[in-house]
Amino acid sequence: MNIGQVLTSRSVLMGEKIGFIHNEEQISFKEMNERSNSFAQYLTNNGIGAGDKVALLCKNNEYVVASFFGAAKIGAVTVVLNYRLQVNELQYIVEHSDAKLLIYDEVFEEVAKQLPVQALGTTMLKEIYTSQASEPTLQTANNDAILMMYTSGTTGLPKGVLISHSNLQAASIGLSHTIDWWEQDRFLMVAPFFHIGGFAPLVTNVHTGGTMILMEDFHPVEAWKSIEHHQITTMMTVPAMLDFLLKTYSIVNPDISSLRNITCGASAVPAPLILGFRKLGVPIQQVYGITEFIGAVTFWKETQHPEKYDSMGKPVMQATLKIVDLLTKEPVSVGTIGEIVISGPQVFVGYYKNDEAYSSTVQNGEFYTGDVGYLDDQGFLYIVDRLKDMIISGGENIYSAELELVLAQHPAIEEVAVVGVPNEQWGEVPRAYIVIAAEQTITPEEVTAFCKEKLASYKAVKEVIFVDQLPRNGVGKILKTQLKDLFISN
Repeated sequence: MNIGQVLTSRSVLMGEKIGFIHNEEQISFKEMNERSNSFAQYLTNNGIGAGDKVALLCKNNEYVVASFFGAAKIGAVTVVLNYRLQVNELQYIVEHSDAKLLIYDEVFEEVAKQLPVQALGTTMLKEIYTSQASEPTLQTANNDAILMMYTSGTTGLPKGVLISHSNLQAASIGLSHTIDWWEQDRFLMVAPFFHIGGFAPLVTNVHTGGTMILMEDFHPVEAWKSIEHHQITTMMTVPAMLDFLLKTYSIVNPDISSLRNITCGASAVPAPLILGFRKLGVPIQQVYGITEFIGAVTFWKETQHPEKYDSMGKPVMQATLKIVDLLTKEPVSVGTIGEIVISGPQVFVGYYKNDEAYSSTVQNGEFYTGDVGYLDDQGFLYIVDRLKDMIISGGENIYSAELELVLAQHPAIEEVAVVGVPNEQWGEVPRAYIVIAAEQTITPEEVTAFCKEKLASYKAVKEVIFVDQLPRNGVGKILKTQLKDLFISN
């Protein structure tokens, strides 16, 4: 199975249907397939073939779609670059990935000139698309790598996650067979393609035949307008997007009668957001996802249990999940905290140029996530923390995520991140970095007291720092390494 065949098959089945809308341009599945074939022919004519890397420095647009599926048909591996990175960060990825060609949006031309790779602007692709090309001979299939997504690099240098044809097909099946995903859907593609939460829906929508409205940049007011204008039925978001949408809803007052649900991931969705959208009549589907599992691992949706919105739900179709002891790696009983281990056809096939890292995290086909959590007696997954974020204070395990969930309930706290900082007496103590909500006040002593009201005293934060904003990466994840570095520098 070559993932490029998915677009070919969709073109045969419903070629005249509009599959993609970007600004005012509407592109049918047939036309997109023809563009992908033209791009595949261009790559072949220029000596790029199976196993070669093609990097994309593009926002959510039609060029990404044609380039990926065209490259896939001839076995070239697409490397999706995070355009929010600094030039030096992009240079590292381009060099590490051995990219032979870079496709870039014209807005990134100055950046592209500084990268050590042959570059082609998207305006040139329009000329390439005019050349007629037949379906290429498929070059790779099944477990051969076809996509490389770089991890966010929240700890150390980013790693290139190798994703196969079969991985993408399995992820598509897992998504579309776990949550409602229909041929009639009109999907707002606003989660960036450089994030697996943005890319997996692309493949899934081609698989199911849904129409995608491509949105290059997220702006809550424009998103609401697009939802009304295009009769959007569903979309993928991160919590920060949901927050902005909820805050601007009353300003725009859009018609959202078409909106069936919104999926949200990248980090735990705060309860006020889930309940706020519930009041609007829009169910939030919470997803726990990992790049190495090609996106979704579990989903919580209201039909499973309406009040378990503090959980991450249950595994997607075809996935198996278990919790193991942090030290012995043996399975633990229900309700016991341990490391989350997942298996299934979605498990990635390697880290590029880093076999050691792969063999240490994937054993017997099971991926050891480095995430800590537990299962309740109904099989719902609860995330407690990242192993690397766990704080060991006086011999006791303190989970930063647990503290963050508690502190987020305080009305004076807009955002919070908790990290462990060195302490001579206890080894480590939890320190909270807090953004205070508008027109609110709170003292460090009140923060500590609030923790002690909700949790055991030893878990309470011992230090509090108020900040204007928290450092985040391109997909909105808080960079705790920067907060720890801030402690060291001070």
